[in-house]
Amino acid sequence: MLQPTLITWILIVFGAITLLPLFFVQVLMLIDPTGKKTKDNIIGKGEEWRDKTHFKSSLGMAWADWLLFFPILILGIIGMLTGNIWGYVLFAVSGAMSVYINIILWFQEKEYVYSSRGPLRYLHIIGEILFTGE
Repeated sequence: MLQPTLITWILIVFGAITLLPLFFVQVLMLIDPTGKKTKDNIIGKGEEWRDKTHFKSSLGMAWADWLLFFPILILGIIGMLTGNIWGYVLFAVSGAMSVYINIILWFQEKEYVYSSRGPLRYLHIIGEILFTGE
C-alpha cells in the first residue's frame, strides 16, 4: 500500500478543478436536455442545437460520462486516498478517457465553435462558469 503524498493531492485537486465544469453541464444535460440553461452552457448563449445528431451525441456523452467515466474517476480517487495502486491506475484511465474524448470533440466541433468564436471560445463552459459565474 502506498501512502497518499502531496503529489496525490495535487492530482486530485487538479482533476476536481478541471472536471467540475464537466460535472455541472452533464448534470444539466441529464436533468433538462432541452432547457435554455443547458443549451447556454453546452453550445453557447442563445445558440440552438445544429441538428438531432448534435443533440443526441451530447445527450449520449452525458450518459456515458455518468455511467462510465465518473464512476472510474471516483473509484480511482478512493483508491488513491486509501493507498492502493489500482486507484492510481483507475485515475490514469479516467485521465486517458478525458483526453481521448476531448481530442474527438476538438476535431468534431472545431468547424463550428473555433471558426465562429475563436480558439478561446472553445472553452466556453469553463470560462463562463469560472469567470462570469453563469
